[in-house]
Amino acid sequence: MITMQDVCKTYKVSKRDAGFSSAFKALFHKEYELIHALDGVSFTIRDGEMVGYIGPNGAGKSSTIKILSGILTPEEGTCLIDGLTPWKNRIEHVKNIGVVFGQRTQLWWDVPVLDSFELLKEIYRIDAHAYRRNLEQLTDMLGLSGLLQTPTRQLSLGQRMRCEIAASLLHDPKILFLDEPTIGLDAVSKLAVRDFILRLNAEKKTTVILTTHDMQDIEALTSRIILIGRGHILLDGNLTDIKEGFASTDEGLASFYQSHNL
Repeated sequence: MITMQDVCKTYKVSKRDAGFSSAFKALFHKEYELIHALDGVSFTIRDGEMVGYIGPNGAGKSSTIKILSGILTPEEGTCLIDGLTPWKNRIEHVKNIGVVFGQRTQLWWDVPVLDSFELLKEIYRIDAHAYRRNLEQLTDMLGLSGLLQTPTRQLSLGQRMRCEIAASLLHDPKILFLDEPTIGLDAVSKLAVRDFILRLNAEKKTTVILTTHDMQDIEALTSRIILIGRGHILLDGNLTDIKEGFASTDEGLASFYQSHNL
């Protein structure tokens, strides 16, 4: 069970005008602006749910995922995941979660994928038997047999994303955070990733939180959506709440953004 209650996160961002004189002046007197990334965010996600966490750029999605992962500490509010506070019980907490950031990698660039997997085995202290079992299952389900001996830098984007997903699941996490997992992928690779996520949820009851701008991913994988804008939860429901009266989900979502000045 994931529970966030009245979570707030603020960033202090320096600001100045363009030009050399402004840059020189900023050396002695800096001006700052407070950005309220999250402002009283609350929601609950049950075990085994697949939830789409959506919103425009700068809405607070990544900040939420980083707090849920234990990377960031909020100024206010509470967050409990299976009884643990992510930023206070981080070592114990990360054993239960997997995280995939579509634009970042957890694989070492110049070594074969299998070497990265072996290192993750040591980092997470995965039992040798469990590691072999999970590696075999993931290799089969994601079609990785021809990729494991290849350095990460030589993989296509679709191949790398399949390896990234496998890397995040080697330690059998109960919860999987997916931040833009299909960004830049071709149609075949997208379908392969979607099918795998559905199978993972069906077979292992893994809780999945999907953050993406691709509404086809949302439609294919989730029934519930949580929509955030300007640090506030604006909608917690399903896709029909967005799509009703429009030809497509994208049109409905664009209209929703416009009506809330997002």
